[in-house]
Amino acid sequence: MKRKLLGIIDATTYHEDLDDLLTHRSLAALPYAGRYRIIDFVLSNMVNSGIRSVAIFPKMQYRSLMDHLGSGKNWDLNRKRDGLFFFPSPVVGSYPKGVGSFDLFAANMDYFYRSTQEYAIITNCYTILNMNFKPMLEWHMHANCDITEIHHQDGRSLEMYLIKTSLLMKLIETRFETGYSCMKDVVSDIHNDYTVCQYDYDGYAVKIDSIESYYSTSMNLLKPNVWKNLFNNDQPILTKVKDEPPAKYLKGSSVKNSMIANGCLISGTVENSIVSRGVKIGKGTVIKNCVIMQKCQIEDNCYLDSVILDKDVRVESGTHLTGTAGAPFVIRKGTKQGALMNS
Repeated sequence: MKRKLLGIIDATTYHEDLDDLLTHRSLAALPYAGRYRIIDFVLSNMVNSGIRSVAIFPKMQYRSLMDHLGSGKNWDLNRKRDGLFFFPSPVVGSYPKGVGSFDLFAANMDYFYRSTQEYAIITNCYTILNMNFKPMLEWHMHANCDITEIHHQDGRSLEMYLIKTSLLMKLIETRFETGYSCMKDVVSDIHNDYTVCQYDYDGYAVKIDSIESYYSTSMNLLKPNVWKNLFNNDQPILTKVKDEPPAKYLKGSSVKNSMIANGCLISGTVENSIVSRGVKIGKGTVIKNCVIMQKCQIEDNCYLDSVILDKDVRVESGTHLTGTAGAPFVIRKGTKQGALMNS
């Protein structure tokens, strides 16, 4: 397996509906579940499937992503042979609305020429799932497929594709003659010359493509059955390790049905919420149905319901912020929110 499958993650996607959370980062680097980034899921899936060569293709705002991934050490990808490769896009302009832009890959053909893996798995960066690709590869080979597209059992395409590396290189090199600009173009063409198969995945899988989907899937993590589907010891979701002290709960604090990451200082009430590393919540403050990202400071006597706070937000004493499940109130990274601003 180590020599059979090449991992390719297309991290060029930009969803306009997530604009408030993508001002300073790429979609792949968006914090999720208190201590992870969205890309951690597909990247961990690859590593857990025995893949030892992974190429990531970002387009914009990739500093945060590079800082998170580093050399790939936390995913055991800092190795002399194969390992983690990072190919920022040199192409100006937009890419096709589909995963696996052949123009993007063409700018880095040396990587494919030097690869020794017979097959390649091409994925997006914004699907949350915990999948082992080994059974799919065996199924693909047994069924004599040229291209296999992964679908969820409910019929949704997960925009992930398995293909022979040699065929992928052919598609890249002949893109001007065929008119195929990405993998979606190939599998959507009913007149193509290839055997295109569909592999159904029956586990938990969701796409993050809007504020609403980001918020709703985050809240779903508080359901035990969803959590167990995504996080298990046999196929761990790996992330960048940060050494921080445990969360501290001061006298009078209360936490119910919530995820609290390391380094937090809780003096108020937290219910049905996800609180990331290093967050401080003051006395008399009530947090309900919220997603609070790293190092936010929420002062005393605040009330937040259905709110997303991006990193490093400061909420001043006495502030009341309320959104809804369908339209959560979003505060951008590094801003200050005060009671007078909402009067």
